[in-house]
Amino acid sequence: MATRARKQLTLDARGVYYRQLNERIRQAASQGVSRFVLNNVNGQRYIATGLVGDLVFDIHGVPGQDMAAFMCGPLIRVSGNAQDGVGNTMDGGKVVIDGIAGDVIGYAMRGGRIYVRGDVGYRVGIHMKAYMDNVPVIVVGGKSGDFLGEYMAGGIILLLGMFSDKRCSPITGRSMGTGMHGGVIYVRGEVPEEQLGPGLHAQPVGADDLRTIRGIVKDYARELKLDGEDILSGGFMKVRPFSHRPYGNLYVPA
Repeated sequence: MATRARKQLTLDARGVYYRQLNERIRQAASQGVSRFVLNNVNGQRYIATGLVGDLVFDIHGVPGQDMAAFMCGPLIRVSGNAQDGVGNTMDGGKVVIDGIAGDVIGYAMRGGRIYVRGDVGYRVGIHMKAYMDNVPVIVVGGKSGDFLGEYMAGGIILLLGMFSDKRCSPITGRSMGTGMHGGVIYVRGEVPEEQLGPGLHAQPVGADDLRTIRGIVKDYARELKLDGEDILSGGFMKVRPFSHRPYGNLYVPA
């Protein structure tokens, strides 16, 4: 099946203020441009924020905060690192980062996928949620900082720990899954018990989990040109909440 030709716009972002860059992108999208090549990106914020539909972005450089916030549909590929807040309250689409990413990735994310080759910062996947078949996914190829999956209400986080420069650090920081009341965190290898949030523990994955992991890894490996079978050759553990109200006993009944 032949793919349709896309109307493309290439922009040089060097020295361009973020507001002007985003205005140019929105104007072009309204005129039928569906593929954007952004060169020399250097910290410009809000790229593709709020955009909806079948759009493709190839970003060369380091996009700034809140890239893909509230986004629903577009595909973003970043040839480099990304700053904080990628996919903030994202509804759908896909973000592929061929580098590392900052803090608060996928905050309150409600759909779509975020793939990061390397490490991520703190509070990744905080307040993620899912509704029926709309299940957001974050894959981290490296290691994560503290509070991964904090207050997570739904969705899937897959932490691989494979592509990291932090050889002496644990695969995740402190308090993984603190306040978690939905969703699942899969970890390749062992999960240090002392890194888990209160009341949580890790357990081996089952057959259904492995099917889910295999499907996600296949897509992740394809996007980042990695060896999917090598990723799948390691064992996996999962962290799930025991209760949908983990702090319910702290409150006095009405």
